[in-house]
Amino acid sequence: MKWLFVFMTTFLFMEFSAWALHRYVMHGFLWILHEDHHVPHQHKFEKNDLFSLFYAVPSFLSILFDHLFKLPFLGAFGYGILAYGFAYFFVHEVIIHRRLKFISLKKNWYFRALNMAHKVHHSNQRKEDGKNFGMLIVPMEYYKKSIQMKKINI
Repeated sequence: MKWLFVFMTTFLFMEFSAWALHRYVMHGFLWILHEDHHVPHQHKFEKNDLFSLFYAVPSFLSILFDHLFKLPFLGAFGYGILAYGFAYFFVHEVIIHRRLKFISLKKNWYFRALNMAHKVHHSNQRKEDGKNFGMLIVPMEYYKKSIQMKKINI
């Protein structure tokens, strides 16, 4: 039960950690790596993809040290980061940027809200004056707009 608590707490904390990384690092001193994500381009990979290492390395090391030294809470921490990474990939790459198109955005109010918030974020191609830095939790205004769109059958 404690393992599950550490896992879930880590997963939830990751949203706030990712928000802070996105707001203060990606749109701050490491904008040079994130900038290509905000401007149109034709390449399959971006310098921005390197940010996955910010969480992949601690996740891998936590899981490894759990297996080597029998530290289950460290493993729960690593698996929580890993689970958030999968959720992030699914939301960001599949739902928002539509790199894999097997889910309809029209039928799900939550996916529409995520997509609207992220589009507003990307409408600014500069590092300053950004909005909506979160991934899984978006401001209430987008949920309201999404539900309203459903009512008028868009």
